[in-house]
Amino acid sequence: MKKGSASNSITSSYEQNIQNIRDEFGNFSDLIIREFKIGSSNIRAFLVMIDGLVDKVVINEHILKPLMRDISIYKKDQSTCEETYMLIKENILYSHCITEERDWAKTVHCILCGDVALFIDGIDRCLLISVRGWESRGIEEPNTEVVVRGPREGFTENLRTNTALIRRKIRDPKLKIESIKIGKISKTDVAICYIESIAKKELVDDVKRRLEQIDMEYILESGYIESFIEDGKYSIFPTVGNSEKPDVVVGKLMEGRVAILVDGTPFALTVPYLFVEAFQTSEDYYSRPYYYSIVRLLRYFSFFVATTLPALYIAVTTFHQELLPTSLLISIASAQAGIPFPSFAETLTMLVIYEILKEAGVRLPRPVGQAISIVGALVIGEAAVSAGLIGAPMVVTVAFTAISTFMIPAISDAATIVRFACVVMSSICGLYGIMLVWILMLIHLCSLKSFGVNYLAPIAPMVVHDLKDVFVRLPWRILKKRPIVLNKNF
Repeated sequence: MKKGSASNSITSSYEQNIQNIRDEFGNFSDLIIREFKIGSSNIRAFLVMIDGLVDKVVINEHILKPLMRDISIYKKDQSTCEETYMLIKENILYSHCITEERDWAKTVHCILCGDVALFIDGIDRCLLISVRGWESRGIEEPNTEVVVRGPREGFTENLRTNTALIRRKIRDPKLKIESIKIGKISKTDVAICYIESIAKKELVDDVKRRLEQIDMEYILESGYIESFIEDGKYSIFPTVGNSEKPDVVVGKLMEGRVAILVDGTPFALTVPYLFVEAFQTSEDYYSRPYYYSIVRLLRYFSFFVATTLPALYIAVTTFHQELLPTSLLISIASAQAGIPFPSFAETLTMLVIYEILKEAGVRLPRPVGQAISIVGALVIGEAAVSAGLIGAPMVVTVAFTAISTFMIPAISDAATIVRFACVVMSSICGLYGIMLVWILMLIHLCSLKSFGVNYLAPIAPMVVHDLKDVFVRLPWRILKKRPIVLNKNF
């Protein structure tokens, strides 16, 4: 209702209600007001809807047709407006969800969300009929979490589809899905999911409190919310997890975490998020544990390589040549002969080129992105070595670093920043600089918390009970009990 309007409630005047709708929506080109008479009577009514947000077939077949033709079978000729209204509400409309509303603001909001409002002459309230039916993407395998074995379905941009995907896997009434709206203008629907008997009440209350404190005009993606609710506001490490896969989110709910789904994005947030989760994938739990335990150890090793290998190359070739075997040292020295740049400049240049190629390959269309990868890997790398600008050992080092980064996508951003810090410090202090960066990083990780849980748990503080799913994945018959770091104060 605009300022200056006499009332915030729906009136019984047909003309006044239509005028209020037009005043509220102004020149909406997609606003539809469909006026008609109910059955063979002279009682006027009109529907209000937003084109594109509603299912027109359902409106024609299950709302307009019964109201304009089928109602004559049930309606008495001398029925009053109130009797006709109750007949329509209880017997005529074919819809699973019909609510009665008197408030203008709520009515306008529901219309904007895709409901149809039915106004009847002489009735000071309306019926809101749920016929939401906009175009949306189907359920597909997410590109960010491809698996060889496991479910192929991923979340979509439709919130209700996503909650249904979770509900389909947890058929228990203790799965709670609570909805709130965030964004002063966008009024984005956000769903909080948790299992009542597993998730701690303090955690659920903390999530609700942080969400309610978000003061934004609009929310377009779950990343907006993540930045408001995370711990360690200035940390390079994520303290809120995200996933496109329903089975991953359900697994975390079963451990006692809380999931946050946002309308308009396929990425669900999960809290608390621990450092060790960056080295776990859903496929670890769908296959036999022996091979994937080795793979998990390789992920930890990949994190070390992704953050430290280029810095180690600088340190041993510049400060600590005595650490290398003589034959290897001679091989590296011969490859670097004629290179006009010091190791630090050589390494930094290659790392920056790699980041540029990666960003270009991601943003461009897939066929062009593959071409960029070929150009970067073969043409630029080979040409730079042939021209004597870059040594072959450096190309191998950067390539191995890049491949290792892909093993830990959840913390690849943080690994990249740590890598550059190690490169800079190793060019100044050699191995001592790398050790300094790692010590500072470990101190920082030990100080982080995610919704009250230590970020490095169960490693620091050590919880022996939960180590069975940290460095290796033990068989399911041993993993039956939930991690206790999420259920006690660690």
